Amino acid sequence: MKSLLFLLLFALPTAAQTAAAPPSTADIYRSVVRIEVATQTADYAAPWNAGRFSGGIGTGFLIGPNQFLTNAHVVSNGERFLINIYGSPEKHTAKVEHIAHDCDLAILSVDDFTPFAKLPVFKIGTAIPQLESQVRVIGYPVGGERLSVTRGVVSRIDFQPYSHSRADSHLIVQIDAAINPGNSGGPVLQENQVIGVAFQGLRQADNTGYIIPTPVVNRFLKDIKDGRYDEYTDLGIAEFPLINPAMRQALKLPNDGLGVLITNVTPTSACDGHVKPGDVLLGIDSHEVDSSGSVLIDGEKVDMHEIVERKFAGDPVALRLRRGEEWIDLTVKLKPLPQSRMYAIKYEEKPRYIVFGGLVFQPLDTNLFATVQFRDVTVRRYYSDYVSKGLFQKMEDIVILTDMLNDELNTPLPDASGKVLKSINGTPVTSLAQAHELLHPATAPENFIIELEGVDRPLILPAAAIAEANKRISENYNIPRLSNLKAK
Repeated sequence: MKSLLFLLLFALPTAAQTAAAPPSTADIYRSVVRIEVATQTADYAAPWNAGRFSGGIGTGFLIGPNQFLTNAHVVSNGERFLINIYGSPEKHTAKVEHIAHDCDLAILSVDDFTPFAKLPVFKIGTAIPQLESQVRVIGYPVGGERLSVTRGVVSRIDFQPYSHSRADSHLIVQIDAAINPGNSGGPVLQENQVIGVAFQGLRQADNTGYIIPTPVVNRFLKDIKDGRYDEYTDLGIAEFPLINPAMRQALKLPNDGLGVLITNVTPTSACDGHVKPGDVLLGIDSHEVDSSGSVLIDGEKVDMHEIVERKFAGDPVALRLRRGEEWIDLTVKLKPLPQSRMYAIKYEEKPRYIVFGGLVFQPLDTNLFATVQFRDVTVRRYYSDYVSKGLFQKMEDIVILTDMLNDELNTPLPDASGKVLKSINGTPVTSLAQAHELLHPATAPENFIIELEGVDRPLILPAAAIAEANKRISENYNIPRLSNLKAK
């Protein structure tokens, strides 16, 4: 009897051994949560409307005390958030603490963390998974209500656009497992350590999914430590590959496969005043830049901008250039380029607009461009040149006449919708707020003379008739407010 008792006691784990035991698979699954979101999406075709209401499902996972990591696109435009623990019917109210649309990541918290307090926290790695290594994707994809687990192999490491913002490119990892709606925001694991976040798939191919790798995830988490997200920085240069031997010969470059040609430097950017179009960039932070614009990092060839991707505002970047026969080594300090958000889809914002005598004015951005599909060459030129040629330095907004709501006041006028607003009563228009001031002066002129780019005849509205026209238009088109000048 004594010997049997001894054996039983000997087999029991000590307290230290129990504490050190890794979490079970079931516990890990409980730390992967299902996120239900009710959304409201702005209507840029009729910006005074409340917008479209809908909903969706996504995945998140616990990374710290009351911190659930997910994708930005899962919670974008969200009005209500509910979180489910695996195996539990209870729904927990949540809110967004931080969101980064440029890298498609977000942090949620719940109102009451007590039910989650004893769940294991996922550890996020630092290394990029190796090609051909196996990964496990956990989430709540369409096709069922319960948790789904799939396995795949890392098939590619690349630098590609993130579809959420349509304007940002970052490091990605491609796997041969499908990432379906609902999987978004779920953890991608190797040996129970997070090596990425599932975020988008490829519709044109079967079993092809993409994950946000740990360098991007860890940068986001580091950025928000001060309580806010500051977005990415930018060198502010455009480059062209130097693969053509004839071009290299014309630039008097050796045929060594190194260097890219700088074709444009954005005004006010980090490189403005330091780098010139026509320079050849051969090195960045001691990394050789090859003729396709790639550098070698951690044994993998990636886009040279990946070096900048891992830095923050104020950080230095060393550049090695060749300008004609001269070699130039210089250091620039990184800074954000907020004007470049013109090309990103905006979320959690209300459309800005003015309705005046039936004329609808809106500032040009990617949301509006995607809605209206402008064909006017001038509008397209303003859009493409806004950042690269520094139009933002003199024009805070490119104001567009997007619609002409039918009314007896404007019926005689030619249809000039889809044109850039040039001036009001002779004053050039540089922002939507300024246009509103010009249309609502302290002393009204006899007529409002509105000139548009590419339209020979100005649009003339008698000032005395505006008030009655606005009243009719508000009632006929159910417009509660004739203007909104603030996005938030």
